[in-house]
Amino acid sequence: MEAGIFLRSMPLIPSCHRLPCFRQYSKISANLQGGYKGPRPKTEVIADWVSNNDDAVRSLPIYVGGISLLAVLFNRTASGIAPVADATSSQSRADLLTIGLAVTNILAGLVWLSIRPKSISVVPPRGVECERMGSNIPDVVASELKWAWESLATVTCCRSLVIVYDGVCVLQIGYASASSSDDGESPMVVDSAKLMKGSIYQGVVKSGSQSYLANLSLYPAKSELPFLPLNTQAVILQPIGDKGIAILGGDTIRGFTTSDQAWITLIGEKLDATLSKHITRSNRLPSGKAT
Repeated sequence: MEAGIFLRSMPLIPSCHRLPCFRQYSKISANLQGGYKGPRPKTEVIADWVSNNDDAVRSLPIYVGGISLLAVLFNRTASGIAPVADATSSQSRADLLTIGLAVTNILAGLVWLSIRPKSISVVPPRGVECERMGSNIPDVVASELKWAWESLATVTCCRSLVIVYDGVCVLQIGYASASSSDDGESPMVVDSAKLMKGSIYQGVVKSGSQSYLANLSLYPAKSELPFLPLNTQAVILQPIGDKGIAILGGDTIRGFTTSDQAWITLIGEKLDATLSKHITRSNRLPSGKAT
């Protein structure tokens, strides 16, 4: 704002005159581009330290229990108490309690070391790259579909996208399962009629809400999605109004975050507003082009 006021207050200079030096303007711009003064993300010091020293934290109960056990034995030896525990002695009862806690710590450390969370890694899809779009799709719809795909493929773990609307598969892009014909070099075509009869499609359309299959291998209904690569790790089923569905295949188990799911919901609403104006059953999906 200060820069704008400064520029408006400058007198007009004829074109034949040489422009003055803009050192003052540069100084104002530099002041305006100063340090960021908005809210900054909080840093979790303890959480970051634990994540960076996972092995040491898991071994910590063993060291604590071992040191406690040695301290009890040293205390009993140095204090001159008989090595045999005496139930009538308060010192013996305290030592027994301490030994029990020390052993518990050691066992807890051993459990922590033996049980570790399974590492989740990206699994490259095993399939054929394809790009299929209806021949009668208007340019405005085609550009929006391509925008949706490029955005999802860039920002999320989405590697396959299929959109079925009003009984027609209007888009199949990304990785697809290889067809049994042509020596497995061509992508499998989406059977819209068969998909719409399945429990996955019916459940999503009936509920009208997004369904997230975070680990696709655990769901028997994955057989209803044969057009996705066989090693697809996660799937999001996003309804598009009450006439369609978008199927997103990911390459990572639980790879779609909460923010991704909310954003995909908004994209589904935007696609519904566009498709409802231009897409009819006459927009059939041809053989398309496969890459």
